[in-house]
Amino acid sequence: MNKRNSVLVVGSVAFDDVETPFGKRDGSLGGSAIFFSIAASHFTEVRIVGVAGSDYPQEAIALLEERNIDTRGLEIKEGKTFLWGGKYHEDINIRDTLYTNLNVFAEFKPKIPDKYKTTPFVFLGNIQPSLQLDVLSQMKNPKFIALDTMNLWINTTKNDLMQVLKKVDLLLINDSELSELTGELNLLKGLKSIHEYGLKYVVIKKGEHGAFFSGNGSLFYVPAFPIIQPTDPTGAGDSFAGGLIGYLSSCPEISPSELKKSVIYGSIMGSFCVEHFSINGLLNLTKDMINSRYLSLQQMVTL
Repeated sequence: MNKRNSVLVVGSVAFDDVETPFGKRDGSLGGSAIFFSIAASHFTEVRIVGVAGSDYPQEAIALLEERNIDTRGLEIKEGKTFLWGGKYHEDINIRDTLYTNLNVFAEFKPKIPDKYKTTPFVFLGNIQPSLQLDVLSQMKNPKFIALDTMNLWINTTKNDLMQVLKKVDLLLINDSELSELTGELNLLKGLKSIHEYGLKYVVIKKGEHGAFFSGNGSLFYVPAFPIIQPTDPTGAGDSFAGGLIGYLSSCPEISPSELKKSVIYGSIMGSFCVEHFSINGLLNLTKDMINSRYLSLQQMVTL
């Protein structure tokens, strides 16, 4: 692993109570920063910034550290960890959020340790744009910045979001969010609008229908790796981002070819995530397992 090309992730650390047609799990490890970190750790060193409550188990922190994830930026505060509860329908793409208890995450103000400030790759998880801006103000000339967002921030803090978008290289978003952000219903018109704003690269996440990558004047499509039985989609998008940014950070240069490969690795890591509850699908992977799916996906789309 190339420590000079390590990745910093700033995002949520949570417990998830999840019910799907295939079972129920309460108090599972979750949060955008956790899914991202474990997925990215298969490619590079990861540095995590987030906050958890005093109820967060030491075993969970040890699990991260065993995977080359630096946890010095994980703040433990008195109180309870962010708790999210959701129930998925028979169509596992549809879910109901049952509750969102922010707890200590409600007062989260990212503090970037000095050692982290020169990290070359930065992933800003789905947090308030004002916090994303604050993170970037603490960093020293990162090489590549990626950002995730959602319709809540588009609808409530769009000015802050547009400010932070001026500072990033890659935006991860779904097609409905792109429409809300640009006012364009057509995907291609939306992409044209967001590139004209100044963004170099955009990834449109389409869940089980794969992802589009737009950049360098071209459009690249990657299908989702087919899974016989998805069990729990929670964290799939963050696992996708972890695979994408983790792989890209391990490359000697950020070329059009490597960017496209990174989106394929994102699809692969998302596929492992959905096969099991919580982070379990990401834990016991090997390079051979990851590369086997890469080759399989490549063969599916090659004449």
